[in-house]
Amino acid sequence: MVTSTASESSDVRENILATGQRIMAGKGFSAVGLNEILTSAGVPKGSFYHYFGSKEVFGEELLKSYFEDYLADLDATLSQPSMTMAQRLMDYWQIWQDSQSFFDCQGKCLAVKLAAEVADLSEPMRLALKQGTSGIVTRLARAIEVGVAEGSLNIDGDAENVAQSLYQLWLGASVMVKIERSTEPFKTAMKLTQQIVRVVEPAV
Repeated sequence: MVTSTASESSDVRENILATGQRIMAGKGFSAVGLNEILTSAGVPKGSFYHYFGSKEVFGEELLKSYFEDYLADLDATLSQPSMTMAQRLMDYWQIWQDSQSFFDCQGKCLAVKLAAEVADLSEPMRLALKQGTSGIVTRLARAIEVGVAEGSLNIDGDAENVAQSLYQLWLGASVMVKIERSTEPFKTAMKLTQQIVRVVEPAV
């Protein structure tokens, strides 16, 4: 019975987080009220405060949950079998382009949507963003190092700096895509990425 109750409690919490992520990815943090999230999730308001002490705490946990899933997906992409690391990296940026569009990101563009807004609004949420984005850059840097070592790609400079620059490039492109209502910034970002991370074609 205890296990069942704990499982149900976890399900309710995850449902609130998933619903909030989907709605806030479209509208932002400040524009979304708790009632909208809870009504959509089918959860009474009292249940919200059982899991989250405030909307700010909810936002912090939302970002942590988002990045946990994002990093797991990134790890999976960067460990795909029968591919060079260069191919895996290019696959990652293609997935970014396909999923972070302005049409309907289904919660997948949460960091892009909330970064500028909440960084000045809440220190705990800013730190959650910093930790999450640092995790992405660290993984990209490690992957670039592996790619250079295996001979599938070439770069100029330090892998950490290259990874940081590439992440910032794609983050900026994601914002411009929303401003322009066009995917052209992603095409530009991909061209620059291919110039920075030079894929070495395998010898025939």
